[in-house]
Amino acid sequence: MSAATDFDGLEVGYDIPALPGMAEANVQTPCIVLDLDALERNIRKMGDYATAHGMKLRVHGKMHKSADIAKLQQRFGAAVGVCCQKTSEAEAFVRAGIKDVLVSNEVRDPLKIDRLARLPERGAQVIVCVDDPGNVAELSDAACRHGTRLQVLVELDCGQGRCGVTTTGEAVALARAIDAAAGLTFAGIQAYQGSAQHLETHTARSEKLDVAIAQVKNVVAGLEMAGLKPVLVSGGGTGTYKLESNSGVYNELQCGSYAFMDADYGRIRDADGARLDAGEWEYAFFLLTQVMSHTKADRAVVDAGLKVQSVDSGLPFVFGRDDVEYISCSDEHGVVSDPGGVLKVGDKLRLVPGHCDPTANLHDWYVGVRNGKVETLWPVTARGKAY
Repeated sequence: MSAATDFDGLEVGYDIPALPGMAEANVQTPCIVLDLDALERNIRKMGDYATAHGMKLRVHGKMHKSADIAKLQQRFGAAVGVCCQKTSEAEAFVRAGIKDVLVSNEVRDPLKIDRLARLPERGAQVIVCVDDPGNVAELSDAACRHGTRLQVLVELDCGQGRCGVTTTGEAVALARAIDAAAGLTFAGIQAYQGSAQHLETHTARSEKLDVAIAQVKNVVAGLEMAGLKPVLVSGGGTGTYKLESNSGVYNELQCGSYAFMDADYGRIRDADGARLDAGEWEYAFFLLTQVMSHTKADRAVVDAGLKVQSVDSGLPFVFGRDDVEYISCSDEHGVVSDPGGVLKVGDKLRLVPGHCDPTANLHDWYVGVRNGKVETLWPVTARGKAY
C-alpha cells in the first residue's frame, strides 16, 4: 500500500505527524495511528459477510471521513459506495473519486440543495433522504435547474426518535410525490435504527430491531401495493448488522465503525455474550500519545486531552496495558493513573477512544502503521465538513 499524498516540502511536526518509512516510535503526538493489518482484516471481514448474505454494503463515510479508506472498502471490502450526513461531506467524497454517495439525512437549506443537485455533473450517483413533501419540491426544483437527477429515499423513524415519518400512509404519500417529481427517482427507504446500536446486550438490540423490522415490512408492503416497490431498503450498523441482514426485508447495510472500532462498540456483546472486541472485530484506530510530565509518583500526564478526542461515549482506555489507566482529561492534557510508577517521560501509549467518529474529525491525518513502521499517511478528506 503506497502513500496517497506527495509529502515533498512538508515538515514533520508542523505540517504532518510522520513520514512513510519512519518508525512508529518517532511519530509526533498526539495523532491518529491506524493498524493497517487490523484495518484490512476488518474491512475484508465485513465485505465477506455482506457478500455471503446477499447484502449491499454502503459504508458510513462519516465515521472515517477518508476517501482513501473508502476506496479500500470498495476495493476489497465489497462496498458499493458511502453514506455521509452533510452536503459538504458528499462533495468531498465525490471530488475524491467516490461515485456512489448517499446523504443519509435531510438537506433543507437552499444553497446546500443547490450544491447537492450539481454533484451528478461530476459523474456521481447521489442519493438523499426526505421526510417532508416540501423537501421533495425543493430537490426537484434544484435538479431541474441543473439538468441532473437525484435518487431519493423516504426516511422512516423506526425507533431513533429523530428524523423520518412513522406510518405506512406517510411513506407511501412521500414516495408518490417523489415518483411524480421531475428530476427525482424514488429509490427506496432509509430505515436506520440508531438507538439500538450501542445497547450492551444482544437481547436488547434484538428487541429494538424486531419492532423496526415489523414497521419496515409494513411500509414495504404498502409501497408494493401502490406500485412503488423500493429498490433499496437501507439501514443497519456495526451493532445490529446481523439482525438487518437476516430480516428478509433489508437489502443494504450502512455499517461504519466496524473498520476502526472504538471503546463503546467494544463493550457490547453478541448473541453468545462475548464482547465485540473479543474476536468479532479488532481495534485498528488509536490515538497515539506520549508522557509529557511525571512529577506525581502515581500518575503521568500525557499530551492527549479534549482537543484531540471525543469523550461523549466515555474516556479512552490504554490499549494492551492493564497496569495503567487513563482517568481524566482537560483541553491539552490527559491524566494516566500509574500506581506502579512504570511510565517515564517520553513513553508512548496507544489509546482507544470512546467514540471514533468525532475523534477522527478532530485530526488532519491518519498515520498508517504496519510492523512498527509508518507505511502511509492519508488525509482526513472530509475533516470539518459540517455544512
